[in-house]
Amino acid sequence: MDTPSEPALSAIMGERRRLINLAYRLLGSLADAEDVVQETYVRWYAMSPGQQAAIRSPGAWLTTVAGRICLDVLGSARARRERYVGAWLPEPLPDSTELTQPPPDPADRVTLDESLSMAFLVLLESMTPAERVAFVLHDVFRYPFTDVAAIVGRTPAACRQLAVSARRRVREAQPVPSSRPRHTAVIRDFKEAWQSKDINALIHLLDPNATATSDGGGHVAALPHPLQGAEQIAHFFTHLLTAAPTLHITERTVNGQPGLVVELDGRVEAVLAFEVAEEQVRRIWAMRNPEKLRSWTAG
Repeated sequence: MDTPSEPALSAIMGERRRLINLAYRLLGSLADAEDVVQETYVRWYAMSPGQQAAIRSPGAWLTTVAGRICLDVLGSARARRERYVGAWLPEPLPDSTELTQPPPDPADRVTLDESLSMAFLVLLESMTPAERVAFVLHDVFRYPFTDVAAIVGRTPAACRQLAVSARRRVREAQPVPSSRPRHTAVIRDFKEAWQSKDINALIHLLDPNATATSDGGGHVAALPHPLQGAEQIAHFFTHLLTAAPTLHITERTVNGQPGLVVELDGRVEAVLAFEVAEEQVRRIWAMRNPEKLRSWTAG
């Protein structure tokens, strides 16, 4: 016969995937998301059985606690990123079917959708912590503002204004995206032009005002500053292949969008995510920090 805590345990652990998905979108780091969810469960099990039983909606309680922890992490992250070596980029994720090291618990898998694109996560970085939490909880996860208010510590009306401000940023910053087939075709053309070191073809595929940013985290070489302009980016990528002609480039899904993975001697050197609009590449984000490439590295 089940003890009262056994069904509750199943229900509580059933919230894990949703919490991981929420925390990753808020923090842009799977490692940080896992830490937040672990801390959330630590706080749940630190309560007595009587205290747990008094909570009418354990799922809502877990979400509130995880959201508040994320808010604290976002506040401290700004100070940490001021000391970060070079540009900080969100951790890229492969499609769950492509994971070289699948999570031991399927609940740890992040669901990929349009709110997980690298362009979206980078845009979230421009928001204040409160804006980010209010926007993601309401617009992505569909939480009512009364619930968001309990997490952010502001009134529902104030949270509504935070979401409106964040929504405006999204509208102003995001171009009309290319269709999935066109996005895929552009990335494939970019890969082929890069492999053939065809500078003119690369320039044609890049928006004249394109930017390329890389994150090495101080562990490996990376661009000290973003590259600006199609010609500069095309010459840089061509130089990379000239300097390391055995680089192997493959098409992979990066945060739900077509991207590229660069390997050298079987080791993942970089994961590239792209923003494509009007059949040209507008932004390239290259992750080189090995600490953020765990999901892409076998062994």
